[in-house]
Parts: sequence; structure tokens; C-alpha cells
Amino acid sequence: MKKSAMLPVLFQQIRTPFTRNFRHAVMASLLPLVLVLFGCGSGDTPDSPVGEGPGFGHQPLGELAGGELLSGEVPVLITNARIVDGSGAEARSGEVLLADGRIAAVMFEDAGEPDERTRDLLDRDDMYRIDAGGKVLAPGFIDAHAHGNPLSTPDFDNFLHMGVTTISLGQDGRSPEGGPVAAWMDQVDESGTGVHILHFIGHGTVRDRVGAPPVTGLEPQVLEQMQQVIADAMRDGSFGLSTGTEYNPGYHADAEELAAIARPVAEYGGLVMSHIRSEDDDLVEAAIEELAEQGRRSGARVHVSHIKIVYGKGQERAEEVLAVLHRAREDGVEITADLYPYAASFTGIGIVFPDWAMPPNDFDSVRTHRRDDLREFLRDRVMLRNGPEATLFGTKPWAGMTLAEVADSLGKPFEDVLIDDIPPGSASAAYFVMNEDVIRRFLLDPLVMVSSDGSPTMRHPRGYGSFAKIIRQYVMEEGVLSLEEAVHKMTGLTASTLGLDDPERVELPRGLIREGFAADLVVFDPEQVRDRATFEEPHRLAEGMSWVFVDGVPVIAEGARQPVNPAGVIRRQVAVQP
Repeated sequence: MKKSAMLPVLFQQIRTPFTRNFRHAVMASLLPLVLVLFGCGSGDTPDSPVGEGPGFGHQPLGELAGGELLSGEVPVLITNARIVDGSGAEARSGEVLLADGRIAAVMFEDAGEPDERTRDLLDRDDMYRIDAGGKVLAPGFIDAHAHGNPLSTPDFDNFLHMGVTTISLGQDGRSPEGGPVAAWMDQVDESGTGVHILHFIGHGTVRDRVGAPPVTGLEPQVLEQMQQVIADAMRDGSFGLSTGTEYNPGYHADAEELAAIARPVAEYGGLVMSHIRSEDDDLVEAAIEELAEQGRRSGARVHVSHIKIVYGKGQERAEEVLAVLHRAREDGVEITADLYPYAASFTGIGIVFPDWAMPPNDFDSVRTHRRDDLREFLRDRVMLRNGPEATLFGTKPWAGMTLAEVADSLGKPFEDVLIDDIPPGSASAAYFVMNEDVIRRFLLDPLVMVSSDGSPTMRHPRGYGSFAKIIRQYVMEEGVLSLEEAVHKMTGLTASTLGLDDPERVELPRGLIREGFAADLVVFDPEQVRDRATFEEPHRLAEGMSWVFVDGVPVIAEGARQPVNPAGVIRRQVAVQP
């Protein structure tokens, strides 16, 4: 085994059911031994299926090798920083002091002298000082909509290298727990993760849990069972409910069901996040209105996941769709949205098939008895979505090939390929069906924040590049957003939408650089931030983050990933106790 490849194995062995603080201390105490045994130069990185870039074989030297900093137990002073605090306010020069996983003090150059408590911390002999050299210091980025399994890929390096320190899982109507939410949360905590995890319970998962039939118009007792499962999840610390009404079984839900499942979310002060029923140009406004009506009837706050207009073009079209959100707000519905900055989506191939060819209908029967109708539908649908050249498969055996290339290799029309060789459920693909002008206009709207909709394993660059791409393209190159606006859309706005900045809703607020907030922070030079992932090589890590702190622990130090996963699940405190 390669020396560097052994490092994650060693650290995995000390993950036990004890507290995360204890685990971090053990890691810190073992770090000097590891550096002696295995070296700490620029040798081979660990063998990993999810990325390239600096790995555990690239440890920085100097004071960090002593391990004290990785324990999170020593105060850290970041000096000479350009502080972008996440609120949208103009950047200011200053220093930030971290202690006990929190921001202990924020000291701007134009402010007065620090108080006595801060002076005492600054006088400690074990103070670790980092000169930011004029780089930006911002809150750790918060991903409003992400995917991944923290029990199989706990490191989440793809997010950390973009500066993301918190991700929201359980999206599009599917959540990972497979049973009681509290037990799943405890299991994740015992494992430890590189980023903080927020849980949303999935509507489709709840339907499965109660044995709901795949039909529209569920019986009242089934709805009551679903409400109970959702209420239990909220009491356990879930941040809300996710729906995927474009997917099975979500598309069976009618207005009564949608209102019913949102009521316990409203009761406990959570959020309904929705992959809406359609993102197509001719249906997207009606789909957003359906979500707004769910919020109106239930009283829940609602949120449009990865807002987009499939084959819609231009700023004016974007404004028409945004107007639906703003009208709902004027009507009293608290509605927001997120987006990822790519003109291609990524999902299962079933997205191009008609409802009458999808479950609970029998596809084999449709293929046999309605083949001509299906061929015509698929031909028209794919051509409307920019043709077979605009569908790029991300799963084997067709990964890296377009639908046009697969059809050419098999010597038959693409619609027959879909019917015979790549039916629903057999593949996922990127679909180049969006418009850059629409993305730019969406980004400017005050209700829209940033997400990735990505994961460590997904074959779409958004999981490795979204947040870095916002800075590189839309801030530095095009000037669509100021840096302060972009950081707000990646931190403070998302934290406010989720309730992460509210000390009555979470044990430790985050999302802003404020005294008493969690020490989730990033240090970077905006001119050096790069998204390196492409559709051909989607698992290339972003670059440019000099330091990334999670609860005061540097998971990235001097640009290199450290062998520590200090995070776990953030539990939301319930608003009421029925």
C-alpha cells in the first residue's frame, strides 16, 4: 500500500462512538507520529474515486505538524484580512479571533480597542496566528441543495475545496435515513464528516415508509400516518421536508396531499424544499404556483430547488418566472429559490419519457402496444430539448457519450435507442437545455441563493465546481455580482432561509461573521479561485481556498486537506412542542 494511501485508513480506525471532540484530540495527538512514519511532502495522493488535487499526503509543515491546531482547542487569530461578513455589507479590513469553535471577536481596523476578555485570549501563549495577507475572510459557504451519503463518503472533499462547510441532504423527495431519523443522525455523528449535514425528510421516502400506494388521492388515514412520520423527523432535528413532484412517487401527489404533508413542517417552523412538478418553459410557472399554493394552504415556508427554465431563453423570460415568486411573497407566502451555475442539468433518463410510460404504468406493455406513439413523443421531446447532441450520459456503459453518439454507434434512430437500450431507470445524463442569460438574471434576484445539487460521486461538474464558478465567472470575470453579493448568496441568505442564523433554532448560529457564531470560515484570494471540474472530468477539485475552518478546526490549511473530519449533523431545534 502507498504511504499516503494508508493515512485515511489509520485515521478511520480511531473513529469511535465517543464525542467528536475526543476523536479530534486523538487525531491531533497522533498527527506527529503519522508525519514521521509516512512523510508529509508532495508525494502521492490517496487513491480515491471522487477527485484529484491535494490529499492527505500533502500536509503543511511547521507549527501545524504539532497537531494542536487540529484539536480545535487552541485560539486562532486571523489577521490582515479583508472581511466579507456574509450580510452583503461592504468588505472591511480587520482581524477575527476564534476560540472553542466559535467566533470570539471581530476586530475591524476602524473600531475601538478590544474588551478585556478578548485581550486575555490574545495574550495566551498557545495562540495560533494566521496572516491572511489581505485575502478575503468569509463565512463558510452553505449549500442549500446537495446530495451524498455521509456514511460512505464522509470526507466530502469536493465541497470543502469549494469553501462549502454545510450541506443540505435529503433532497428531491428522497432522504437517506431508512428508519428513525434520530438513529441515522447519531450514526453520522459517530462516523464524523468533513462538512456539517442538514437533514430534510423526503416525501417519497415517507410515502414508502407508510406503504402508500402509487396513486393520486390517498386516504385520510394514510395522510395522517405520513404527517406523523414527518412530525417525528422534525422533532428529531430535521430542517424540513423535500418533495420531488416531477419524480415517482411524488408526481402522484395532489393539492390535498401536498397541503397535508406541509402542515407539520409549518407547525415546527421548518421549510418545504421542492423539485417542482416541471421545469419546462411552458409549465414552470404553473409548477411554482403549485408550490406557492402548498405554502398558502399549509402555512409552511416553501423553496424552489435549483430554479431553471428548460429551453427558456433570455432575461425577460427569467423575469416572468421570478415574478411568480414575488407575487407569492406579496400574497404572504414565504418563498425562496436556489440555483446552480451551469447550463446543463443532470438527472435520470426518465425525464424525457411521457408519464404514461412511467410507473405505475408498465413500460414493457407501452413499448409493445404503443411503440409508434412513444417513438413520436421521444423524438419531439428530445428535439425540443436541443436534440440528441445535448444529452451527455454520465453512467456506464455510455458515460461520456451523447445520445447522438450512442445512436450512431448502434446504427439506429435515437428514439429507438431510448426505447430498446436506455429505458427509464437505466441511465443518468447531463442535459444542455438551459440559458446563460436566464442564470445571470436569476442570480441577481434577492430571493435566489446558490446551491450545487451535486455530490462526491455524481458525474456533473456542479458537485465540484459550483461555488468556485460563482466567484470565478460571475464575480471576477463578468461582474454580474459583487463579491459581497455573491458571498451573501452563499452564506447569510442561505442561513437565514434555513434558520441557521437563528440561535433559537440551532444550538450554534452560523452563516455570518459575528461574535458568538460558529467558526465556519474560509480564507481565499478571489483571483486564485478556480472551478476545475468539466463535463469530461467532473471530479476535479476546485482550487483557491487557502484555509477552511469547520467549528474552528482547519480542515484545509495552506491549501491542503487535513486528516480530520470535525463535523456531523446539525439538529434544528423545534419551534413548538405539541
